[in-house]
Amino acid sequence: MFLNNIHWGKIINLLFLCCVISTSVAQKSRARDLGIPFEGEPGPLNSITDVKGVEVGHSTIIKGEGENVVGEGPVRTGVTAIFPRGKKFSPVYANWYSLNGNGEMTGTTWITESGFLETPIMITNTNSVGVVRDAVLKWYVDSNWYKGENLWYTYPVVAETYDGLMNDIYGFHVKEEHVIEAIENANSGMVTEGNVGGGTGMLALGFKAGIGSASRQFFLQDKLYTLGALVQANFGSKNNLQIARVPVGKKLMDTLNLEINAFANFERKEGDGSIIVVIATDAPLLPHQLKRLAQRVPLGIALVGGKGHNGSGDIFIAFSTANENAFNRKEPEQIEVIPNEFLDVLFDSTIEAVEESVINAMIAAETMTGINGNKAYAIPHGSITKLMKEYGRYVDPEKTSAIPVYFSDLEGTYQLQPEGQIKIALLNNKMVVFFPWASTPSELSEVSKEVFQPAGAPFQIRFVRNEENKVVKLQFEYNKELITADKIK
Repeated sequence: MFLNNIHWGKIINLLFLCCVISTSVAQKSRARDLGIPFEGEPGPLNSITDVKGVEVGHSTIIKGEGENVVGEGPVRTGVTAIFPRGKKFSPVYANWYSLNGNGEMTGTTWITESGFLETPIMITNTNSVGVVRDAVLKWYVDSNWYKGENLWYTYPVVAETYDGLMNDIYGFHVKEEHVIEAIENANSGMVTEGNVGGGTGMLALGFKAGIGSASRQFFLQDKLYTLGALVQANFGSKNNLQIARVPVGKKLMDTLNLEINAFANFERKEGDGSIIVVIATDAPLLPHQLKRLAQRVPLGIALVGGKGHNGSGDIFIAFSTANENAFNRKEPEQIEVIPNEFLDVLFDSTIEAVEESVINAMIAAETMTGINGNKAYAIPHGSITKLMKEYGRYVDPEKTSAIPVYFSDLEGTYQLQPEGQIKIALLNNKMVVFFPWASTPSELSEVSKEVFQPAGAPFQIRFVRNEENKVVKLQFEYNKELITADKIK
């Protein structure tokens, strides 16, 4: 029989999130929507939340306008929360790196010493680090974070960038309730980008910026892994801005420049600012390997024009959600580790995801007027598309994102008899099938709504529905024998 003669490889267990969890803020345009090309294969959401377990939430504070009155506003700030494995105490292997230390990320001393990240990662403005840290600790008490432990200690990770050009930063407007709101809003859906959360008042490379995210997926041997990045971008000089190797900043030097109405003695050097980057992966890495990922972040920033100037706080943290059993105070544990020789694809993915995250932050951001009428303009989308075409870099987004709306009905795991599973999934905006006898997926080409052709296969796959119009099985014919696999999830 055909199935008995198959050499069964290791079954790849894929869990893809194909439906975006709805949020109160609609997702805005992203870099790929403008025809900007990027290297690598993104996950289904092209977001840090493609890494299973990662949740992100924001609290955004926007109120007032006109002249700055300390303590009253205008206010343009907020808080962003990133949970590695959801809202539970589940420490992950982690490490961090600073390219230029003119900034702050609390809690990193113990991460270096222990190798674990035990808390969510919070990002806010420079003057609100303390209140955010304290609020996280209080939330631990109120939520019983340590599940009944009477004596505990921890060091919340809180990072910052400076939003004082847009925000009444000396008015200290971030309060405990905003921290709790960001925490409660954290979810595994699409990350809202631009003028949100900690990135509300941030600028980058001459234009309005803020929060941005992206992801990459890759194979190591026969297993699919995901790496995601999230940035709070507030750095760089317009003259240095590059997008897809196109000198966008130089081309737009006389277009929509920052309008700063500050005090007479105000001095701001081009390139001053900061960038915070969070890297998440489900690949099983040890802390020293995660530091190596964090050390590759500057290469992604450099691709968009970052130079690590003296006035910039460029601080990065990386964690792995694998090896959930690793943190154990009472007894030894066995863990899985990827050899160093396999890390190059993770280095590439880090660089690519960081590059795209920064551009996503800028594309999603909207023009903002802050304190004293200071104005930061959104990067002009039409000009970006025009420049991509002018330099031969444009990629038609319609040709890279066309997925049938009914695909989520076909996706899932199908059980073969007597053993083995076939998985139908979404990878890089393409429908693919994972056969148990193959180490890599095969792209599926649509023949009809129910029939698909796997690349390189001598057969077609037909999906069968029941009376309720739900997909219950798939079938294909091989050597004149009808093979059936029942959908199990």
